[in-house]
Amino acid sequence: MAKIKPLVIVESPAKIKTISRILGDKYKVVSSMGHLIDLPKSTLGVDVDNDFMPRFIVLRNKQKILTKLKKEAENKKEIYFATDPDREGEAIGWNLIPYIGEGKKVYRVTFQEITKEAVLKAFKNPREFNKHLIKAQVARRILDRIVGYKISPLLWKKVGSRLSAGRVQSVALRLIVDRERAILAFIPQEYWEVALDLRKPGLETILTAALERVDGEKPGLSNQAQVDEMVKEIRAVNFQVSRVTKKNITRKSAPPYITSTLQQDAFNKLGFSAMRTMTIAQELYEGIEVGESEPVGLITYMRTDSVNISKDAMGKVRDFISSSYGKSYLPEEPNVFKSKKSAQEAHEAIRPSSVSRKPEDIRSFLEEDQFKLYDLIWKRFVSSQMSLSVYENKKIEIQGGRFQLGASGSSLIFDGYLLLQQEQREEEVKMDFTPYHQGDALETLEVKPSQHFTKPPPRFSDASLVKALEEEGIGRPSTYASIIQTLVFRNYVNRERGYFRATELGMQISDLLVEYFSRIMDVKFTAGMEERLDQIEEGNLEHVVLLRDFYEPFKKELNHAMETIEKAQNFVDKHCPECGQQMVVKWGRRGKFLSCSGFPKCKYAQPFTSGIPCPVEGCSGELIKRRSRRGQTFYGCSNYPECTFTDSKLPEKASGS
Repeated sequence: MAKIKPLVIVESPAKIKTISRILGDKYKVVSSMGHLIDLPKSTLGVDVDNDFMPRFIVLRNKQKILTKLKKEAENKKEIYFATDPDREGEAIGWNLIPYIGEGKKVYRVTFQEITKEAVLKAFKNPREFNKHLIKAQVARRILDRIVGYKISPLLWKKVGSRLSAGRVQSVALRLIVDRERAILAFIPQEYWEVALDLRKPGLETILTAALERVDGEKPGLSNQAQVDEMVKEIRAVNFQVSRVTKKNITRKSAPPYITSTLQQDAFNKLGFSAMRTMTIAQELYEGIEVGESEPVGLITYMRTDSVNISKDAMGKVRDFISSSYGKSYLPEEPNVFKSKKSAQEAHEAIRPSSVSRKPEDIRSFLEEDQFKLYDLIWKRFVSSQMSLSVYENKKIEIQGGRFQLGASGSSLIFDGYLLLQQEQREEEVKMDFTPYHQGDALETLEVKPSQHFTKPPPRFSDASLVKALEEEGIGRPSTYASIIQTLVFRNYVNRERGYFRATELGMQISDLLVEYFSRIMDVKFTAGMEERLDQIEEGNLEHVVLLRDFYEPFKKELNHAMETIEKAQNFVDKHCPECGQQMVVKWGRRGKFLSCSGFPKCKYAQPFTSGIPCPVEGCSGELIKRRSRRGQTFYGCSNYPECTFTDSKLPEKASGS
């Protein structure tokens, strides 16, 4: 009689092939396709009066998958849950046990990389489910559900139908809205810089120096009159070299990637959105055939906030550096980096699963974007354990009366980790400082003032928003990409050339939430909530305590908002062509539109046009602001599909009108 194979459950179907080949025919590997069990979509699903007891159900669109899993588990004695190694993965597996694991031996296995060595080791050392992780995930899910289901109806009442609020996304929206308002309120300030072209008698070389101090203070030049007076004074002064200094500066490599830094670099260097980065990283993690006998995971788990490296990986990368680049590129002791206080120490940084698998060696097996991201991860990991780079910095200090000037340059003496991170090399200022000595007289050839204006703070990009979220403690590695995607999907922000601009709708939503739910919209409060969720994960806080502490003040804010907020009707000077009643401006998930004020009796609606005629000859339509699937804004004709005109901006004549 054939032995019954244990059942292995993974989240993604893409992992089945890779893990099946690693485990061989001793196990049956199937996928849960992510969450099967969750709170119901149609109701709150949380009993706030009974210790916030959640009512988890089988999702309607996942019934068939669960039926298949039940059938697979029917005659199995052992089930291994190999869902992702984080809170969410822990909860996904745990929630399935009542449906398919009753009366069976249940094991939890986790691995940071999908390689033969890591997977087999995990299956030799299974563990029990971590209930603290599960409680932390349940607490987060309940918090998000309470905020979303309690606040969203208020948005429908005040702003428009089918709008929604999210606990963490709303705070991220506030950051973008606050930045937009700072840009709109910004008043440029004038300032001036002064440079001098100098020459030492007997030399043809010109030395350009910047005015650094006046009477020991920064110049602080803010208008033309000040500059003209100072330039006149400078021309009458005799300058000489007061000091020449040289010193070596060392620079340490950056730590290996965590989720946030990978998303930032992938945007800055490759132009990838946060979601695009995580999609490609998932593919690299789950397994790709690269000419070996089986698909292999090329990187470790990509949702992490820890810069830790396993002892085994550390030993291998040090051996690789020594043999590939020479001992001068290998520090005596491994480079050590500190993770953030909140980082999950059980996780590793994002690194290649095998350092010997060089990007160029497997390029032919990868799609172009997969190669680019793998190359980024591989170089960052290897360079993180390479020697310091060494620069020689040189500076000439020049004095004349009450004016102090400076000229500096640098040259790279030893590249160290920059051998792999060449784009990080500072632009070397090649200057021959040899002819200059203390006391040398210098003649002034030209005084060159230049006018500048301060610039407003830049709009957030994927990279800078993720950085801000991380620095403020908002969200966690697994949430950054989904936060951004949600804001774009809801039309609260638009992507314009890679940068986020808050929409009119986004500003309305943010202002409303700040007015009525100041605690939830407070950055420090949200960060503190993340820390308390971490305390639940560590077993130092009961999740019900956190939920009670949150809900009582929230309920007071909610009741006040419900009593105060009135239905808004934004009438316009147009009448419904079907019933004659006045039209009103409404907001929906796709943006602003005009609706009959007689709704729901009259359901007439039309797009909100710009009032600018379509430039196509003979077309009677007007231009409408639209949004692509990726969140990019563009303008299209209201007569679409009869007229297919589109443009990324309004026509020049029209935009100025």
